[in-house]
Amino acid sequence: MNIFPAIDLIDGCAVRLYKGDYSQKTVYSDNPVDVAKLFVEAGAEYIHIVDLDGARDGSNANLSVISDIIKESGLKAEVGGGIRSIESVKKYLDLGVMRVILGTAAVKDPDFLEEAVKTYAERVAVGVDIKDGKVAVKGWTELSQYDCFEFCERLQNLGVKTVICTDISKDGAMSGTNLALYRQLKERFTMEIVASGGVSDIENVKRLTEMDMYGAILGKALYTGSIDLKQAIKIAKEGRV
Repeated sequence: MNIFPAIDLIDGCAVRLYKGDYSQKTVYSDNPVDVAKLFVEAGAEYIHIVDLDGARDGSNANLSVISDIIKESGLKAEVGGGIRSIESVKKYLDLGVMRVILGTAAVKDPDFLEEAVKTYAERVAVGVDIKDGKVAVKGWTELSQYDCFEFCERLQNLGVKTVICTDISKDGAMSGTNLALYRQLKERFTMEIVASGGVSDIENVKRLTEMDMYGAILGKALYTGSIDLKQAIKIAKEGRV
C-alpha cells in the first residue's frame, strides 16, 4: 500500500479542518514546504495536496505554493481543489504534478470529466467525498444527488483509474477510518482506491494494508503525532511485498 501524507492549504498555510468545516480550522504551519521536507525525511515518496481555497471557490489560489512544494521536496504529488477546467488540469500537470484530482467538476460537469480522462488517462483521479451516503461537492459544503456506489460505477465505466474516497464524518475527527466502506469499494470495483478520512492510528494503517488498498492518506494524525509517518510507510510497504 502507498502512504500519502497530506497538506491542506488555505491562504498558503498548512491547515486541517474538522469534518470539512471551514469554520473549524487549525493552522499547523505557515511554511508548507518545510512540512513536505519533513515527510521526505520520514521516507515518503508521495504527497497529497488539497487547495481548500480552490475547493470552495474554484480558484487556483495556492498554485505557487504547490509549485514550491513539488520543486523543493521532489515528492510525487497528487493535487485537488478547484480543478474545474482542462486548462486548470494542464496547468497543474505542467508543474510536474503526478496526477490531478477532480471533485466538484467530476460531479457537476460530466463532459469535462470525460474529456479530462480521455486526454490525460491515469493522470486524472476523482475525489469521491461521502456525506450521509451522498457525494458532496464545493469543498464539502453541498450534497449532490449521487449515491456513493452509483457514482463510482459511473467513474469506472468512464475509465477512471484512481478514486480518492473520503468519509467526511471521519475526516479530522480522529475516530478511526470507515473500514467497512473501503472493503465494499474494494470488492465492487477494480479501480485503485485511496482511503482518506479518519486514518487516526497505526492499527488503521495495518488494517488497510491487509485489505490490499492501493493507498491511504494521512492527515491530522501526522500533525498531532498519533501516527509516526516512518512507521506507517514501513508497515504499508511490508504489506505490499
